[in-house]
Amino acid sequence: MGFTTTANDGDSESTVLLTTTPTSPTTTAAAPIPKDKFHLAYIIYFTLGCGYLLPWNAFITAVDYFTYLYPDASVDRIFAVAYMLIGLICLVVIILYSNKSHAFVRINAGLGLFVVALLIVPLLDVFYIRGRVGLYDGFYVTVAATGLCGFADALVQGGVIGAAGEMPERYMQAVVAGTAASGVLVSLLRILTKAVFSQDEEGLRSSANLYFSVSIVVMAICIVFYNVAHKLPVMRYYTDLKVLAVNVEKEEKGPLTGPVWRATLWNIVGNVKWYGFGIVLIYIVTLSIFPGYITEDVHSEVLKDWYSILLITGYNVFDLIGKCLTPVYFLKSAKVAIGGCVARLLFFPLFYGCLHGPALFRTEIPVTFLTCLLGLTNGYLTSVLMIMAPKVVPLQHAETAGIVIVLFLVLGLAIGSIVSWFWII
Repeated sequence: MGFTTTANDGDSESTVLLTTTPTSPTTTAAAPIPKDKFHLAYIIYFTLGCGYLLPWNAFITAVDYFTYLYPDASVDRIFAVAYMLIGLICLVVIILYSNKSHAFVRINAGLGLFVVALLIVPLLDVFYIRGRVGLYDGFYVTVAATGLCGFADALVQGGVIGAAGEMPERYMQAVVAGTAASGVLVSLLRILTKAVFSQDEEGLRSSANLYFSVSIVVMAICIVFYNVAHKLPVMRYYTDLKVLAVNVEKEEKGPLTGPVWRATLWNIVGNVKWYGFGIVLIYIVTLSIFPGYITEDVHSEVLKDWYSILLITGYNVFDLIGKCLTPVYFLKSAKVAIGGCVARLLFFPLFYGCLHGPALFRTEIPVTFLTCLLGLTNGYLTSVLMIMAPKVVPLQHAETAGIVIVLFLVLGLAIGSIVSWFWII
């Protein structure tokens, strides 16, 4: 029996599975697929995607505050390395034991840890920092909070992407679009706070506390949404499909333990490795340039300290546009998509030219155009590959395939974070 599908047949996969396998107490042959009434499941996945990336965006968007407090630290780059490396290690462990853990528990635990990590910064500000500069013990605690967010992200992102991989492609698109929306939300908050609050000690504190307060509220909404999602008929339908597929595989192969599970895991990795390769390339290029290069290496005499804020906002807006384009036009060829990921390596010489090239290249217009193009290509290619990857494995392994793809993504983020240091060497 084959379960392999393409990226565009999520619903047909379900129908084929139901009509070619024995029925179960919870599923009948050729059962109609419930409608996603009011697009509630889509909204929930979009919100979860926004939520699990919002803590990271809050940390990097409060760069004015952290740079003011810790002037001798390369804040963006240190945060990125701590967040990505811890997330990477945790994802490896999750993948190895994904057959023994439940996504429901992982996601709820991760959402709770996000709330704890986000509370650390405002509490640290109230009880210890109090706006004082150079208290680097506070910086070390903040970096630890960033690392805790990396751990929580591994739990939540792996679970959410894995669950979306078991459903039709529109739900994966909802998750990745949500991640981009979180960046847009925090960027707009930063523009608002910079326009409203003064850029002195008190204004920077108020701005940063607002970012983290909004993030905590969104995380609370995510916790509520996630814990009611399983009650939706469309969610129950695809959960039952997975249970049916798992039971059929157990009858054919026996329990997936020990050598059987390791062989299955390697087979999953083999099926998605080229999609993972494309994802790694995307984020090596993106994270080596954004946000470190954007916030620390380019300057404008006209826009002054607004320059980096507007560049980050431009990147985030075009990243969202790119991730919303897949419902309009979906690139069906994996080879072309991966080729596009390779072509993005051209951003390195182009941005290098904006630092050291002719005077014309070192102006605001070329840098802004390239930053927006970086965001657009990041968003679109990420969405395409994330949608494709879980559909090339049997349904019962789609969750694991999704987690493996997240591992590739975080690997690209970690490598890109390290490469970003070379812009200042």
